[in-house]
Amino acid sequence: MMVSTRVECPDDAPATRRVHMAAFPGPDEADLVDALRRDPAWLPGLSVVAVDDGGLVIGHALLTRLRVGEDGEGLALAPVAVAPEWQRKGVGELVVRAALSAAEEAGEKLVVVLGDPAYYRRFGFAPARLHEVTGPFEVPEAYFQTLALPAYDGAPRGLCRYPEPFEAAA
Repeated sequence: MMVSTRVECPDDAPATRRVHMAAFPGPDEADLVDALRRDPAWLPGLSVVAVDDGGLVIGHALLTRLRVGEDGEGLALAPVAVAPEWQRKGVGELVVRAALSAAEEAGEKLVVVLGDPAYYRRFGFAPARLHEVTGPFEVPEAYFQTLALPAYDGAPRGLCRYPEPFEAAA
């Protein structure tokens, strides 16, 4: 079966929610995506789905705007979900790479992620401290990571401030 990626369309919202509900033990991630859709941090071109050859949404990766430092901007990669029957088949990597490529094409500079360093290293993420970026969450340093995109010029730096829906979900 073939898998492709594309920007999420408004009509995909129910299918995207279904993927998040299936991939996680509760509704938190699905509710977060729904809340982000209503937030100014939402960037429609940076919500990417993976679809099977029948057009069924089987994966999702979301990049939303966050503040870095006093007046800088970056992107938060979260959440990422893959339907259980498609996990461990490369769909997650495919949809994350597509989202990061869209961010690069949009001229974005920096992406942050809170996640497993063994997984996100394959995309080029490294500890956020290397870019002088800190997070608002108490987590082991290795799990809060950044990816400098080609437009990165050494800024932004500083404390990340996630959009309100993340704060409400924490």
